[in-house]
Amino acid sequence: MPLMMSEEGFENDESDYHTLPRARISQRRRGLEWFICGGWKFLCTSCSDWLINICRRKKDLKARTVWLGCPEKCEEKYPKNAIKNQKYNIFTFIPGVLYEQFKFFLNLYFLVVSCSQFVPALKIGYLYTYWAPLGFVLTVTVVREAVDEFRRYKRDKEMNSQLYSKLTVRGKVQVKSSDIQVGDLIIVEKNQRIPSDMVFLRTSEKTGSCFIRTDQLDGETDWKLKVAVSCTQRLPALGDLFSINAYVYAQKPQLDIHSFEGTFTREDSDPAVHESLSIENTLWASTVVASGTVIGVVIYTGKETRSVMNTSNPKNKVGLLDLELNQLTKALFLALVALSVVMVTLQGFVGPWYRNLFRFLLLFSYIIPISLRVNLDMGKAAYGWMIMKDDNIPGTVVRTSTIPEELGRLVYLLTDKTGTLTQNEMIFKRLHLGTVSYGTDTMDEIQSHIINSYSQVALVQWTESVGLTLVNRDLTSMQLKTPGGHILTYYILQIFPFTSESKRMGIIVRDESSGEITFYMKGADVAMSTIVQYNDWLEEECGNMAREGLRTLVVAKKSLTEEQYQDFESRYNQAKLSIHDRNLKVAAVVESLEREMELLCLTGVEDQLQADVRPTLEMLRNAGIKIWMLTGDKLETATCIAKSSHLVSRNQDIHIFRPVATRGEAHLELNAFRRKHDCALVISGDSLEVCLKYYEHEFVELACQCPAVVCCRCSPTQKAHIVKLLQHHTGKRTCAIGDGGNDVSMIQAADCGIGIEGKEGKQASLAADFSITQFKHIGRLLMVHGRNSYKRSAALGQFVMHRGLIISTMQAVFSSVFYFASVPLYQGFLMVGYATIYTMFPVFSLVLDQDVKPEMALLYPELYKDLTKGRSLSFKTFLIWVLISIYQGGILMYGALLLFESEFVHVVAISFTALILTELLMVALTIRTWHWLMVVAEFLSLGCYVASLAFLNEYFGIGRVSFGAFLDVAFITTVTFLWKVSAITVVSCLPLYILKYLKRKFSPPSYSKLTS
Repeated sequence: MPLMMSEEGFENDESDYHTLPRARISQRRRGLEWFICGGWKFLCTSCSDWLINICRRKKDLKARTVWLGCPEKCEEKYPKNAIKNQKYNIFTFIPGVLYEQFKFFLNLYFLVVSCSQFVPALKIGYLYTYWAPLGFVLTVTVVREAVDEFRRYKRDKEMNSQLYSKLTVRGKVQVKSSDIQVGDLIIVEKNQRIPSDMVFLRTSEKTGSCFIRTDQLDGETDWKLKVAVSCTQRLPALGDLFSINAYVYAQKPQLDIHSFEGTFTREDSDPAVHESLSIENTLWASTVVASGTVIGVVIYTGKETRSVMNTSNPKNKVGLLDLELNQLTKALFLALVALSVVMVTLQGFVGPWYRNLFRFLLLFSYIIPISLRVNLDMGKAAYGWMIMKDDNIPGTVVRTSTIPEELGRLVYLLTDKTGTLTQNEMIFKRLHLGTVSYGTDTMDEIQSHIINSYSQVALVQWTESVGLTLVNRDLTSMQLKTPGGHILTYYILQIFPFTSESKRMGIIVRDESSGEITFYMKGADVAMSTIVQYNDWLEEECGNMAREGLRTLVVAKKSLTEEQYQDFESRYNQAKLSIHDRNLKVAAVVESLEREMELLCLTGVEDQLQADVRPTLEMLRNAGIKIWMLTGDKLETATCIAKSSHLVSRNQDIHIFRPVATRGEAHLELNAFRRKHDCALVISGDSLEVCLKYYEHEFVELACQCPAVVCCRCSPTQKAHIVKLLQHHTGKRTCAIGDGGNDVSMIQAADCGIGIEGKEGKQASLAADFSITQFKHIGRLLMVHGRNSYKRSAALGQFVMHRGLIISTMQAVFSSVFYFASVPLYQGFLMVGYATIYTMFPVFSLVLDQDVKPEMALLYPELYKDLTKGRSLSFKTFLIWVLISIYQGGILMYGALLLFESEFVHVVAISFTALILTELLMVALTIRTWHWLMVVAEFLSLGCYVASLAFLNEYFGIGRVSFGAFLDVAFITTVTFLWKVSAITVVSCLPLYILKYLKRKFSPPSYSKLTS
């Protein structure tokens, strides 16, 4: 094996080369001078690099020689064959979750405040007033993450514990999926998942081949034919696999699931047997055996399997609303610092002023409410529950509970075509034979014509309907039954499978009765037009069919003599054995046949649209959402579906971007496009690559002005790249929707990913944030649930901030009246109770509020446009709430001090009661549509407060003559107390009610015009 040796030699040379720079470094200047001149930086980066390398040691992927059934002969150590979808392990769970929480300013701030309470000089009130809310928030988060993590762990364990039969010298043994090693011989039964990447050695099928389902790997629903290595398939019995001395040479692990190069060598025969291995001899992990039982030798495990290499790590998505609230929290923090500094300044910087400054910071810490996160997280959970319980969109699943508000802020929707907008069900519609064309109504005339077309289910079903039936098909032959009942047998000599590069597939058959050899080929018109003999109708008819929305296939044939075929076969087999550039050599040999072929016919197949696609797209367009269709399909079909689905409206022009390959061509084509106004853009993936390489900014700017964009011939990575481009250049929220494994990377890259459970398996819906069963459900998901989630969270967030601001204003007034003393106005439980039991239910009931009825939101999608401007939560609305809080806090505190000159010790009782009543009235003022639960919440809170007055003697009652204690229950029941509290409450709330009434009368919001 000289070839192998030389490659290893190469690797050694390379490693020598890597050590050179290190040797040079060691001779550099040493000592203090070196350390000062940047040496410390070098040391730090070296240490951190070393740590990072230790943590994620990435091995170089190498080609390998795998001996059949001898894992112990492997020179390298290969990864464990375990599936791992968990985010954390036992050691990283707590640190990881805490990091995710404390990277938010809000939570970090509260951690610092709570920790400060352990310092005696800074202690204000009781420890639990700070630690209880923080502990609650963290507990809820940790428990939620732990449950999610445990679910992931169980799913992984279930997959890793699946049992498989492993063939050993002593017979079959059961082995767990996670214990499979490179070199093992594994038996996989029908309908069983293939556990790792294998080379296909034997099958129970007589034909020496089997079918596998790959929908979880590449999103395609058609079964793939796989062929066993002929040398091992011919062995008399299973056990003989151990009596031969053979190995597989496999290329290094790669991303591409559609290609493989390797060789199979049997050394103990004379002469040695060499067989070339290609993609048809492989069984990739995560595919499912659809026929027979298969035996394979494992070549890649775990992280090196194709399916794992093609999975990107999902990012933790954070909603725009959370980011906006984080900004507002920072603004509140600045206000808090400013207020504390003002207080200390007015004090005159007496004594240890810095300690007083910190005490004021703690006293006013309620400006930033810890309950904000709790309320919002509970709100998100409630929205998720409402979405899943909505009978109008059955089967919808919320997989990411942190971003329901994103559904109300979307500007770009990127959608797949096949299976998302269309049903992925092909119906044979048209046949054109050059001189005559047949539609669905004239099919009975074709019974005299016989067409050889292998593979397309639609065509096979159709040929059966006109009397030509496929009776039998195995690896080497096929039998057809004519309308007259005759059986025609053909021997299959060669098959050339379809690839995305060649866009065509071929077969060479020998007729049993006449011995004639014929080469048939079918493929896309683009690929076939250069292969067939000159004709004057193909291009025109392809255009006609594409305009009707049909997918076209061109069928051609060529007769071969025995000598021509023998010559071809020897060249073909030789090309298949080469290890370097095998694909190119094989393609070159096949292309030598693909010349001057006789054109047989052109077929048209229709992919029908999903239910209600047109009205849904129309609704989304009216809502101001720009729709981009990203598809792997060809330009004509994509354009035609864009028209038939009304993605491009009837009166709009379509600009088809000409294919460009150089910078100059791209420049000219972009200039031509710039002159067009209000027209949809259709561009192919290759041209898009060129434009983005040279004119990224200009292209995105122009494309964003289009009402609709169609990108055809897009690879999965290109789809994800387009999503990231839009996010980067526009800063707007994007949503991706798809149904196949090829849409996963796009779904994960978008701000909001929606998966459809379709014919292409569940891969997309499992990777998405939201999973729906039909495309039409997206309308209600965005217009109704998106709108409600965003509006409710905005109201809830601002109200919780108002609740903190108002009590901090009261504290400020109180301190300034009492010579700027840093003493708390309300003690321990009052503060905890205020944020929880007394006001929690009514405030949280805002998650049931809605400004527009669902029917209205769907009828007038234009209302959605307002949401994308983000006006429900902005610095302007926030400032209004701040002013309201300052006004109300001032009134409540000054009112209490003014009216209670005689019984000053009652200030706390009076102001606190008025504060609770004000909060309850403010919730009522904020609500737009009442729900019975809201009324219950209001009265329940009021009841809780009144009941607690009797019990909380420690705070309300004799025995505490600190600032503000109650006298006794008798005082609270006096008429004086009641009217004074009522007066203060009315003064604090009535002006706001009047203002709200005037605003609704003279400047009503757009939705109120519809509801009246």
